[in-house]
Amino acid sequence: MRILFSLRILGLLLMTFSSTMIFPMLISLSENGHTAFTFLNALALTFTSGLLLWLVSSGSKQELRIRDGFLITSLFWCVLGCFGSLPFYLSDALDLTLIESIFESISGLTTTGATVITGLDELPKSILFYRQLLQWLGGIGIIVVAVAILPMLGIGGMQLYKAETPGPSKDSKIAPRITETAKALFLVYLSLTVVCALAYFLAGMTWFDAICHSFSTVAIGGFSTHDASMGFFNSHAILLIASIFMSISAINFGIHFIAWRRRSFQPYKVDSETRFFCAVLTLCVSITVGYLIFTATFSANESLIVGTFHAISIATTTGYTTTSFSNWPGFLPVMLLLFSFMGGCVGSTGGGMKAMRIMLILKQGIREMKQLLHPHAVIPLKIGKRRVEAAIVSAVWSFFAVYTFAFVVIMLCLMGAGLDFITAFSSVTAAMNNLGPGLGDVSSNYKSVGGIAQGLLCFAMLLGRLEIFTLLVIFTPMFWRN
Repeated sequence: MRILFSLRILGLLLMTFSSTMIFPMLISLSENGHTAFTFLNALALTFTSGLLLWLVSSGSKQELRIRDGFLITSLFWCVLGCFGSLPFYLSDALDLTLIESIFESISGLTTTGATVITGLDELPKSILFYRQLLQWLGGIGIIVVAVAILPMLGIGGMQLYKAETPGPSKDSKIAPRITETAKALFLVYLSLTVVCALAYFLAGMTWFDAICHSFSTVAIGGFSTHDASMGFFNSHAILLIASIFMSISAINFGIHFIAWRRRSFQPYKVDSETRFFCAVLTLCVSITVGYLIFTATFSANESLIVGTFHAISIATTTGYTTTSFSNWPGFLPVMLLLFSFMGGCVGSTGGGMKAMRIMLILKQGIREMKQLLHPHAVIPLKIGKRRVEAAIVSAVWSFFAVYTFAFVVIMLCLMGAGLDFITAFSSVTAAMNNLGPGLGDVSSNYKSVGGIAQGLLCFAMLLGRLEIFTLLVIFTPMFWRN
């Protein structure tokens, strides 16, 4: 394991990340400047730390291997979560402990959307913008963005891209080279953000709110600039726009790029995962709207708009709300949380286990039942017209097993820390699926659960963002053997 070389790249990435604090600092200066020094100090600390890491390991120039990619990816998200917390911890406008600041930072970067901050409407715009920017950067994946820069410095980026997206995927390389792939994905991501911001503005948001909410919508993050989240605007048009862009952002960005390049919707029609995702999302919306109308929770028109919005928001792991869905009648709150286990598609900004894995598990289950009826038949597992290799199916089941084991262990630890079952179950669900809001004591805020629980949930959010194996693999003895 080449630690010095990994630290060199980590230092470079930290220096790059420090530049993101310039934007909220400029916003602060345009207001009253009260938080400008907060961001300046955070920028200086982050850049200096990155520079020191770069200088210490500057003599190390080697080819990047896949093992180094896993280490750098895991280290970067953990270290970035700590340095990203500096503006929250240093700001006089907030009264957060160190663990609360790290929780808020990791929640933003992993696009989880869980928060420990209250009184958002009174906070400086610079702090609010910084929270939204963290989610926007986390949505595309800072590592994926960085692979467009690293090759220019003589450092290959394919290993980092593989480490960032270790799950089953169709054709990750939508362009001949990894640098072009990263640029193509970023172009789609940026374009969606701009269009979303414009749509929000035309629907009645201020430019500031429109830009901030476009960041968290396309990133499927869920942070808002208001305590009431999307309920603050009291606009059906805004809820409709949010629903559309949340759905779009939960689909593989590679498919978006191919469809845009071909000027055709055909790629969406022929993609099995996209069709499966849309079918499941439609089912979730139908049940939610139907049950809200049946129980007369809202009027028919309100049930259609609010139910659709919340179903898409929770199922895609965005986490926007207009009302507390935890108070909805019957099975709806738990059902919505269960739909979040699917999340978005592979290659999207959505969280969860990904639609591809859920689809493969269902197909494998159906295949096994057919095999019981016809024990001597050869029944291949297919996605569309392509046969799925046994190794991929095995990897999916391994992921599911490790995910379930990690889920249960973290939930038991949270219950040991004093949380009741509903709060523990929903908070782990929200953290590992990068969802945000939960049930019980975490239906609106995570400040009350305490530092130990917040630390455990930070680990759960990182597990979900890095899709379990990328983070857990570095804890195995085999990883550190030469």
